[in-house]
Amino acid sequence: MSSPDPAGPDSLASDPLGADPLAPTPLALALGPESSGHGGPLPEKCIHDLDALRRMRILVVDDIPDNVDLLKAMLAKSGFTNVVTAGNGREALECLQSYVENGVSTIDAVLLDIMMPEMDGFQLCRIMRAHDEWADIPVTMITANASWQDKVARASYEAGATDILFKPIRRVELLPRVISALALKRERDLRKRREQELETELAERRIVEARLQHLVYHDDLTGLCNRRYLERHLEEAVRRCREQRRDGALFYLDLDQFKVINDTEGHQTGDRLLVEVANTLRAHIGPRGILARVSADEYAVLMEGVSEAQALETAEQLRALMDAFTFRTEDRTYHIGASIGVALLRHDESAEPSELLARADQACYVAKTHGRNIVHLYNDDDTEMLTLRRAIHWVPLIRDALANDRFRLVFQPLMDLRTRRVQRCEALIRMVDAEGQLVPPASFIPVAEHMGLIHDIDLWVVRHAIDVLAALPPELGHVELNVNLSSYAFQDTALLPLLRQRLQATGVAAHRLTFEITETAAVANFAQTREMILKLRELGCRFALDDFGSGFSTFSYIKELPADFLKIDGAFVTNLVNDPVDQALVRSMIKIARTLGKRTIAEFVESQEVLELLGEFGVDYAQGFHIGRPVASLEEALGLGRPASSAAGSAAGSAGGPSPSPAGPSAAASPAASA
Repeated sequence: MSSPDPAGPDSLASDPLGADPLAPTPLALALGPESSGHGGPLPEKCIHDLDALRRMRILVVDDIPDNVDLLKAMLAKSGFTNVVTAGNGREALECLQSYVENGVSTIDAVLLDIMMPEMDGFQLCRIMRAHDEWADIPVTMITANASWQDKVARASYEAGATDILFKPIRRVELLPRVISALALKRERDLRKRREQELETELAERRIVEARLQHLVYHDDLTGLCNRRYLERHLEEAVRRCREQRRDGALFYLDLDQFKVINDTEGHQTGDRLLVEVANTLRAHIGPRGILARVSADEYAVLMEGVSEAQALETAEQLRALMDAFTFRTEDRTYHIGASIGVALLRHDESAEPSELLARADQACYVAKTHGRNIVHLYNDDDTEMLTLRRAIHWVPLIRDALANDRFRLVFQPLMDLRTRRVQRCEALIRMVDAEGQLVPPASFIPVAEHMGLIHDIDLWVVRHAIDVLAALPPELGHVELNVNLSSYAFQDTALLPLLRQRLQATGVAAHRLTFEITETAAVANFAQTREMILKLRELGCRFALDDFGSGFSTFSYIKELPADFLKIDGAFVTNLVNDPVDQALVRSMIKIARTLGKRTIAEFVESQEVLELLGEFGVDYAQGFHIGRPVASLEEALGLGRPASSAAGSAAGSAGGPSPSPAGPSAAASPAASA
């Protein structure tokens, strides 16, 4: 037991600090360099900090009441009134426990006498340090020794004390120590809170990353593997079949009556049907194969180690399973059935995974054309028949258009969101039919790609795009064109020589041409695409990655592709004003582009609200019906000679004139027509 402090309460009046024990010099030691150390007034920040410290709770532990009262009086005179006391170690532990809320102690500092009966200060301090909720509380030991004692100091710090005071205690010594202890506790609390916030943020980020990683290879609706996952494992299965000299099978299932149910009952009911079908197939297939949802109402199953007879038997079981499947909604019951195509993985055949998937799909198509709810095994004749059916109408028209120059370029403006001017347009191809109507590319490009005519179309587009730029007057020599190329263009050895020859012949600066290719095509043929891009850039041309964001896989390739522009997929732009998820994704894409030193283009801009929001986000260019529809003349797309009634005319402005006013009402047509 320690003796009462020789300096009694009356000693407060004779305190060397006089009436103001919180003079700047000792406070400066406690509050740091921002406080005044020359007797002047304290900065306002320090005053606020001190007020906050005065509100913190202090526990005084001493078995002598006079000592407790003296310490409380000293603290109270300087504004530290939130003080609780304990007369011994056991009471101190009870007090500490009572001030624990949700695992956090609201005691902020402890003034602890060393010499006490039953449990001394050293024991109590060690107990506090052993409990997480008390471990961060600064403890100042108080000893009756009048001078420094190495043994006492060492024992105090080994027990976990923060500081030590020797009696008799004066306020000039006590208060800076208390302030320092409380400031230390506050810093510890802030650090601990921040660590917890960071841990929570990290955990949430891991969940999001895991979710995104899951979505890369899984269907969000049914939880099944998606097409990307199937293609990846199909490639591995083909390799194993060759190495192990065993066959396999790929089954392609298309629900026969899904469209009827989806159209009559609504999409929500249709989604429920897809989930029930997925669960039924999952239960039947089990671990025997990989089940994937590859399209809206299409599923695929990959099985290894099965012969042709076993594959057909399995396909028939799947058909019977779907034929017996019933779907109930309210008071109606539906029987759907499925058409199933089968493609064999033969160990002695060199078919690529993409070809096998196409074969299974084509076999399924044949099954549907033969009456639905049947199984069909792929053979080469199916490919010829399918190709012939698709080509009968379009191939002659494509060849005629190439021979008689029946293709046309139309131009859609791209607005620079910094200047609100149009000095760049996108060139889009159209075919002129027998009635003189323009046919959109979706009607003939797939057939051209399948029949090997796409290379001629790509070269036609490049030639005419350069000719259009060359025909512009000198005052429009700064105008640039974005040119869409097919996924096959970067594999065409004739493209580069033609481009070099036309640029040299016309004198058009290469930097005025920006070639676009979709991210799917770029990733699918990454090495060839990258090599061709580098060659195009050597000429001075630029490159844009179209439909950016439509697939997760491309993010790992973006930094390797020397693209100048990233064209944000219109699916993220259409509902940008109302969808916070789209807003977050678009912001992320812009951030990625800026980090990589690339500019951004947003397509499908159909309203002023979307346009302004994109401007706020920092998008460089905007394209869509609100800016301007595709038109036959490049000058008209630039806003030169455009009719005054055009909704987007005021937004585009002249290519060389003053900054235009904001755009008017959006066009009503679907943006799909601009493709």
